[in-house]
Amino acid sequence: MIYLLLIVAVIVLDRVVKIAVSTNMDPGDTIPVIDHIFHITYVQNTGAAFSMLQGHSMLLIILPAVVIGIGIIFVCVMSKKYNKMFLVSVSLICGGGLGNLTDRISQGYVTDMFDFRVFPVFNVADICVCVGCGLMMLYMIIDMKRSEGNGSNNSGQNGR
Repeated sequence: MIYLLLIVAVIVLDRVVKIAVSTNMDPGDTIPVIDHIFHITYVQNTGAAFSMLQGHSMLLIILPAVVIGIGIIFVCVMSKKYNKMFLVSVSLICGGGLGNLTDRISQGYVTDMFDFRVFPVFNVADICVCVGCGLMMLYMIIDMKRSEGNGSNNSGQNGR
């Protein structure tokens, strides 16, 4: 249940930030927070990460929906069998994915706003997906090291 709450919390936080930006700014508007370093810039992204795959909206809806669905089922069904760090990472990825998928389905684009000027503009959902992926990679490295140490491979199981 805690993992579903984490997914919902990510979606709510992402939605609140996106609504604040889209109701107070016009697309393309930018507000310098730290001049030339960090701005809040309202972007309507019709592509995937870093504006890739623009014009492939059905692919950008169907593929994430399937992956997110599998992730949510996994978290609900397997939560007692897998490591907490692994399940948190899946929850962050699903929450972030649902935040962006909701935008894409309802508006035809994803609202982005965090602009570091040397990197594509991104949002809260993107942060959660990236943190979730990083956490999952870290977990996998730790799990591999543990497996090497005891000669077995538990693939994230047994609550480690």
